[in-house]
Amino acid sequence: METNEKEKIFSQLRKDLVSGTWVIYSTERKKRPDFLKEEAVKKESAEDLKKCPFCKKNILDQEEDVLVYLKNNKDWSLKVFPNKFPALCSDYKNINSREHGPFEVIDGVGYHEVLVTEDHQKDIPEMEIERVAEIIDAYQDRYLALMNRKHIKYISIFKNYGREAGASIKHPHSQIIAMPVIDPDVFRSLSGSENYYKSHLECVHCAMIEWEKESSKRIVFENEEFMAICPFVSRVPFEMRIYPKRHVSYFERITDEQKMELAEAMKFCLSKLKKNLNDPAYNLFLHTAPCNGQVYDHYHWHFEIFPKTNTWAGLELSTGIEVCSIIPERAATILRE
Repeated sequence: METNEKEKIFSQLRKDLVSGTWVIYSTERKKRPDFLKEEAVKKESAEDLKKCPFCKKNILDQEEDVLVYLKNNKDWSLKVFPNKFPALCSDYKNINSREHGPFEVIDGVGYHEVLVTEDHQKDIPEMEIERVAEIIDAYQDRYLALMNRKHIKYISIFKNYGREAGASIKHPHSQIIAMPVIDPDVFRSLSGSENYYKSHLECVHCAMIEWEKESSKRIVFENEEFMAICPFVSRVPFEMRIYPKRHVSYFERITDEQKMELAEAMKFCLSKLKKNLNDPAYNLFLHTAPCNGQVYDHYHWHFEIFPKTNTWAGLELSTGIEVCSIIPERAATILRE
């Protein structure tokens, strides 16, 4: 990363000239510890458990906690605090946009937080529905707290499970990153949704949900408020999406009743991954309308689950076209079993 001697870069975003996408560069991220040094270690030793930085006996009750949920009015069941090794830095006060030759560069203004639940051994598949709903409630709470901060245009909420999915600490946790740009994956999703609406005068996701109801071949789970499917055009084997069945563009407007229903769907899907696919690594993330002040009524928020069941090789890297080894209909059948 080019810099002069007087400029110390903690976080920076650079815009690709061709694709128009942004890449985050963070010097702090390389300092984070790697607590999963062994390949695919499923069982931890007693010594590993003693060292876990997110367990109650090791984690400090610091003033920087931004959210704490208590059980029995004394002990915490969930807490959110700033990431010690942030991708974006809240110390920056302005974007400070400038040019480096033909390239556009801005300072990495933003917020990077970690959500930790109390039990080292219990992740979403093992949790009670109420505890999963508590996680979703915390997602909403932090989203609402960050969305109106200066320069924030999009808030990414995600969970990495397993080393192959990018988790450096095994203790169950999620991450929340409020950023000054709209990420390219969401941008493409927004553009596709808008184009479909202009052509058909209806939400593309609603159209897919109705079609999935009719065929029922790719439905993994369904309750009154949510439907989980293996998409007709799945990019990886056993990919799943969890949709609100009613059209809603903004995740932050989720109701308490919907949180319980979403918790049920999320627990079911991740439990099936663990039980039926031998506990693979996965990424869970939210796609929602941005908080940049514009109207995105054509969009339909949802969660996506990407199991690490594929390896990108020459074709994928050179073309961006994924090769999926199992059809979604078969994947949904296996997950339902």
